[in-house]
Amino acid sequence: MFLRRKLGLSKPLQYKTHHEEKDASFSVTEQILSLLPEIPQTVVVVCIGTDRSTGDALGPLIGSKLKAKDSFPFFVYGTLDEPVHAVNLEEKLAFIKKEHPGAFVIGIDACLGRLNHVGMISLGEGPVKPGAGVNKQLPPVGDIHITGIVNVSGFMEYFVLQNTRLSIVMRMADLISDSLHMACLRKKIQLRAISPTISASDGDIFKIQ
Repeated sequence: MFLRRKLGLSKPLQYKTHHEEKDASFSVTEQILSLLPEIPQTVVVVCIGTDRSTGDALGPLIGSKLKAKDSFPFFVYGTLDEPVHAVNLEEKLAFIKKEHPGAFVIGIDACLGRLNHVGMISLGEGPVKPGAGVNKQLPPVGDIHITGIVNVSGFMEYFVLQNTRLSIVMRMADLISDSLHMACLRKKIQLRAISPTISASDGDIFKIQ
């Protein structure tokens, strides 16, 4: 699918669903699975945001939840304890590039949108663009992206993020982290089925930070 995008033969794949949809967890898992690498390689998840703002805490919450899962095999950057945010983003990306050259990167961030889109989860090919909702110029992150619309855009964005309901952020963080965890475990099974010689110690895609 990435070859098609590079050749300009199709638009980048994009998928959206509301986190309260009946089959949201299943469908998000399926979409993440379809976007993960087809061969074993290093996978890095970069969860962007800060715990100093309720709305912007979606990324760090997801990062902390993923780090707490013992069986999650991808490298994770951006947690409540060690957030990746506007101030240190470029430094963290440089570190990741040095530590994990050629890694497949998943960028995760909160965003603002239309009122009827609040609660939507969006994922697809291409990077997340952190800071766009609050008019900040920050480097794009990821080969694929996962974003959650936590509140309404268009007016006093910083104030809106800081006054976002924690309940919606927590529900979205639970769904995204659980779906990503399930997708990566299923990808591991797929890869082992294709290449039975692959073991938990072979292939960076199975390494745990």
